[in-house]
Amino acid sequence: MKTIGMLGGMSWESTASYYKAINEGVKEQLGGLHSAKICLYSVDFDEIEKLQHQGRWDDTADILSKAAQSIEAGGADFLMICTNTMHKVAPQIEAKISVPILHIADATAEQLVSDGIKSVGLLGTRFTMEQDFYKQRLIDNFGIDVVVPDDADRTTVHDIIYNELCLGVIKEDSREAYQRIVQHLFEQGAEAVILGCTEIALLIQQQHTSVPLYDTTEIHAIAAVTRAIGDLS
Repeated sequence: MKTIGMLGGMSWESTASYYKAINEGVKEQLGGLHSAKICLYSVDFDEIEKLQHQGRWDDTADILSKAAQSIEAGGADFLMICTNTMHKVAPQIEAKISVPILHIADATAEQLVSDGIKSVGLLGTRFTMEQDFYKQRLIDNFGIDVVVPDDADRTTVHDIIYNELCLGVIKEDSREAYQRIVQHLFEQGAEAVILGCTEIALLIQQQHTSVPLYDTTEIHAIAAVTRAIGDLS
């Protein structure tokens, strides 16, 4: 079994979901008392969040690259960046390590392509919804059209992530806001919606909407399990 490198803490709430999903996946595949071999480095998200909103992405890349180097030194065979937004600096991190990165957008897009989805809505932080590092990868590499909410709804989605979900706060009115936004994306032509922030699935799951949802945390975790166990199952 390969050792999974997890670069987490962004936020720890979703990293806990990752840890649980990966270990459950290994147990499901291999049975018995099997669990995942993991090397986890969890950063202080307060530091990262401040730099994000100041636009100091190179500084975040330095912090995460050093963490990734520690993960590699700890014996990881590949790296997961356990957040969608910080894949913005994945190229800088990749340049500092020799093990491959299991990219969250690629894992998600491969599942979308497998399911025949050609147009998808994208929820996430403002950075993920507005910048090209994530959605353009889906468009250019996989031929998937990407629909994002309007400015007011992007603000709603972003604020709920940082002010509630990253703090473990779940509110029914926030869930209703996300349900409305998901439905609006569907009405704009999205065949499904990507939960493109690893905290969003803490708030809204498939039972809350008839629109197909793609939980990036779950998809990324499953991809890691597949890579880690290889032919062992």
